[in-house]
Amino acid sequence: MISLQDICHGYKTKDGFHTVLDHVNIDFKPGHSTAILGLNGVGKSTLIRIIGGAEHPRSGKVIRTSSVSWPVGFGGCFNGSLTGRENLRFVCRIYGADIKTVSSFVEDFSELGEYMDMPFNSYSSGMRAKLAFGLSLAVGFDFYLVDEAFSVGDVVFRKKATKALQKLKDQASLIFVSHSINSVKAHCDRGAVLNKGKLESFDNLNDAIKRYTEVCNERRH
Repeated sequence: MISLQDICHGYKTKDGFHTVLDHVNIDFKPGHSTAILGLNGVGKSTLIRIIGGAEHPRSGKVIRTSSVSWPVGFGGCFNGSLTGRENLRFVCRIYGADIKTVSSFVEDFSELGEYMDMPFNSYSSGMRAKLAFGLSLAVGFDFYLVDEAFSVGDVVFRKKATKALQKLKDQASLIFVSHSINSVKAHCDRGAVLNKGKLESFDNLNDAIKRYTEVCNERRH
């Protein structure tokens, strides 16, 4: 389980302090995949980083009793001067994963070919997403953070990634940030709506989608 307890967070701007998370409380339970919906700029990506531990909240607690992935498709944690293969081996050592097994899976899934032995900073954004996505699947986590990044890449890879996520739901849970209602319906059974710093959670995904639609309509008016 992942539990967010009274999370507050924000940033200093030239116009003053901007609050993005205002006393947020939510439990993500194994066996359920949750969509996080919200307009652009409300703090969804910040919330994902806090859930994963890449960023610390200004106040509140994050309790994790399950393993949590880095944001799927995000390659910012890799060393640019190392090759894809070297980065892969480094991550395996951190997580105690079998290097041979993980390497075999990632090479097949990512289809990077000779680029596996080239510096990571020579990769395109799509190639970086392929390596990060494949590696996250190979290492294995209880919860996967998906921040729309998996859609990066060519059409063939996007279809492959979508299929992999659908299979992943049988053995893990997703915390899924997306503006695509179709994607949310395909991958999630619960939802939460982030709006003006507050997070409303719903056990029924359709209720979350309805609330998100209301927020969108309010913004238009």
